[in-house]
Amino acid sequence: MSWSEYDDVEPGAPIDEDVPDSPASNPWGATRSTGAELQAKRPKPEYPEPEPLDSHGPARIVALCNQKGGVGKTTTTINLGAAIAEYGRRVLLVDFDPQGALSVGLGRLDPRELELTVYNLLMERDVGVEDVLLKTDIDGLDLIPSNIDLSAAEVQLVGEVAREQMLARALRPVVQDYDVVLIDCQPSLGLLTVNALTASDGVVVPLECEFFALRGVALLMDTIQKVQERLNEQLVIDGFLGTMYDPRTLHAREVLATIIDGFGDKVYGTVINRTVRFPDATVAGEPITRFDTASAGANSYRELAKEVLARWPNSGHGA
Repeated sequence: MSWSEYDDVEPGAPIDEDVPDSPASNPWGATRSTGAELQAKRPKPEYPEPEPLDSHGPARIVALCNQKGGVGKTTTTINLGAAIAEYGRRVLLVDFDPQGALSVGLGRLDPRELELTVYNLLMERDVGVEDVLLKTDIDGLDLIPSNIDLSAAEVQLVGEVAREQMLARALRPVVQDYDVVLIDCQPSLGLLTVNALTASDGVVVPLECEFFALRGVALLMDTIQKVQERLNEQLVIDGFLGTMYDPRTLHAREVLATIIDGFGDKVYGTVINRTVRFPDATVAGEPITRFDTASAGANSYRELAKEVLARWPNSGHGA
């Protein structure tokens, strides 16, 4: 299938998750001409089913980070975590955003009614991770929730000794119990995000396939580099993930090509299409892999999970 098949789609045509399934799963194999060769052919590798694990831990901790909001960080945290759990990994999701969207989108929780959240874990010495941790309806998938209280931590942490390492300290007791920890960062580059990067082994950067999403990436890279130099030498960029992709539009294809030109093999071969099924799943409080298990969106995140695990050292079984 070539990009030219989408050139004649009328503006305003409805987005059907199943129509662009093939280019979403393999956009690299298509050729396109926009007056300049922004994207050459790049075959998408086929990744095998992850091998079963004989034991669990230590976890690889990964921050999903982008200071721009609305690029798919929370959606990716939920659905990538659920897809990895389907492959027999034990996964812990950490909601590190005061908006609490991850907590709402995964378990239909009311963040305002939570007595203990990640805020208490950070700021109160007598609160341990086991006091905050919540089980989900997904086998192998647990959650540390958040709510608006976390916004106060940004100010309160300023006076703390080793303030950038508070989250790493809080998560240390459960690292051996999980294979993967995914941290959903808030859309900023403040002290909370620095905490997440300091605690992590890797970073996944979701990028909406839209021009404005590319602005500010240099600042994010600068922040990651400073954390690498000053706080966490082991931190690496695991990859860049194209999200909200509509292969029918020339603009989205150009943006995706620009991302690949800029970051090369660091860009995941799997791209997440724009589809109404993701917000539907969020309202239902379920990952797409359960809400609509046979959908293109669910299959995309399963493909991403295979790719992510294959790229990680020890196949996601620790860092």
